[in-house]
Amino acid sequence: MAAMAPSRGRRWLFGCAASLLAIQLLPFGREHHNPAHRVEPPWDSDETRALAKRACFDCHSNETVWPWYASIAPISWVVTNDVMGGRHQLNFSEWDRPQEDADQAAKAVREGWMPPGIYLPAHPEADLSAQQRERLARGLERSLAPSDAGGRSAR
Repeated sequence: MAAMAPSRGRRWLFGCAASLLAIQLLPFGREHHNPAHRVEPPWDSDETRALAKRACFDCHSNETVWPWYASIAPISWVVTNDVMGGRHQLNFSEWDRPQEDADQAAKAVREGWMPPGIYLPAHPEADLSAQQRERLARGLERSLAPSDAGGRSAR
């Protein structure tokens, strides 16, 4: 009896598996480190900081908790890109450098842009109630307001 040729579905599945294994060799997105924590904003309350830590710090600070799947391509590429972009836009750990988008933080939280919906299934602790969202937005408005000297105050 002649050997049966692999079905098209099996070849496709094998090709996908081989591709997923091959992309693991690409170096981007696997090496995770958190830069040194420098200066935080002058938080208006411990509650504001706790809510921000819960909902924002993984992408907007140097205190990122890297989940296990952040080392598996192509998910690692997305996670690394999101964290790098988040830190660039607003970084609560580097308040000693300009934070041009700080004035948008409260609006982003209040209107539901942040944290993004795609983030919440894997991070249910960041899914704030409407009351928590409003308290965080008000706290961010007070905490991230520009200082009288024209720049952002640091603590």
